[in-house]
Amino acid sequence: MPPGHYPFYKIPVHSQQIMKKIELEIVALSHSITQTHSYAVVLGETNGLRRLPIVIGGFEAQAIAVALERMQPSRPLTHDLMKNFMMAFNVDLHEIIISDLQEGIFYSKLLCSNEHDTVEIDSRTSDALALAVRFGCPIYTYEHILESAGILMEDSGKKKKPEEEQQLVRETGSKDDLKSMSLEELNQLLSEVLEQEDYLRAIAIRDEINHRKK
Repeated sequence: MPPGHYPFYKIPVHSQQIMKKIELEIVALSHSITQTHSYAVVLGETNGLRRLPIVIGGFEAQAIAVALERMQPSRPLTHDLMKNFMMAFNVDLHEIIISDLQEGIFYSKLLCSNEHDTVEIDSRTSDALALAVRFGCPIYTYEHILESAGILMEDSGKKKKPEEEQQLVRETGSKDDLKSMSLEELNQLLSEVLEQEDYLRAIAIRDEINHRKK
């Protein structure tokens, strides 16, 4: 395979999904407890109680958080550029499928189409999720993956509102005790982290500022 070439598969007409797909949604994003400098994105079963935690890198966590929080970076992030490129050539992202789990590594596929073809493209799961939140497309996996790596949550009998369920858990670093800072200091810090394009910290600081204004 030539350097820089990534698999791009046409889907045969007879190749329908034999395994039942289970729809997921992003319910949390937090620092990984087990791995330093990593984050965990937590996917929740749409019509169930199981959760699927996946460790991702800081860059990808930031890309997901920016899209979920509808922030506007001063310059397009890599996944924004990829979305713009796809749209410019009339390629639509219909869904992503977390299709396999091998030795703790999740494998995913992008289901894309244009006016001529429908194709599956191999993708890192973190990149697939970052694109899914930008296109607003569904996220799926299979039963055997949820059985292997999923966590069953207790049913409290009280259904959470979507905005409560999907609230991000954020870490701002030991240097920043946001609650002890004045509103002026928070605004100054917000400007600094935006210049550094550290959007995860920016979101946490912005939330603290908005909380003070209420």
